[in-house]
Amino acid sequence: MSVAEQELGPIPVLQLREVWKTYAQGDVHVHALRGVDLDVRAGEYVAIIGPSGSGKSTLMNIIGCLDVLSRGQYVLDGRDVARLSDNELADIRNERIGFVFQQFNLLPSQAAWRNVELPLWYAGVRGTERKQRALDALARVGLADRAHHKPGQLSGGQQQRVAIARALVTDPALILADEPTGNLDSVSTADVLELLDELHAAGRTIVLITHEPDVAARADRIVHVFDGRIARIDETARR
Repeated sequence: MSVAEQELGPIPVLQLREVWKTYAQGDVHVHALRGVDLDVRAGEYVAIIGPSGSGKSTLMNIIGCLDVLSRGQYVLDGRDVARLSDNELADIRNERIGFVFQQFNLLPSQAAWRNVELPLWYAGVRGTERKQRALDALARVGLADRAHHKPGQLSGGQQQRVAIARALVTDPALILADEPTGNLDSVSTADVLELLDELHAAGRTIVLITHEPDVAARADRIVHVFDGRIARIDETARR
């Protein structure tokens, strides 16, 4: 590790500088984000929380390269996102960001390992390697014995674990989890949050979007978003 890294900590996985996002609604311009600055460093676990309409979903879309900023700068894993082509953005989403959504987005007719291998298929990885990496990812989330089960044969918590394995399979720089417990009961919620804790302890960088304070409290830092701005950033007792 360099002297600079020892003094400042790990290099940021993502950096947002004066990020604005403006939508045109007829003659009216709606500012969903208003000058957002945020760093997330390698190995951090950060929760973004805010009420409906606060801008947290827009911020998630910007971080996930699902939308483009109106002005400002976004650097992800050392790359200036604003300078990337549509194809390069697609590659970033597939290879450098692991998505976990409230909806599991699993193919119901395919076995768990088939669902997990999909990002590798899009990346052009060979079949035998795809399967082995998918099986390894399922083993990491505790589902080695469910690899050949279809989503309908799994509980909600297990389906979300399959989705997390799919997010891990490309070894991404960032895991972006959008309300990952929103469709789960209390037991499955605890199970998934414990898994995210384990991934964080193993050095994974996680950004979690939520509206639930108790879920956000699992992170190292809580970023409070309100009216398109970062209202404050709290460090939790876990930090």
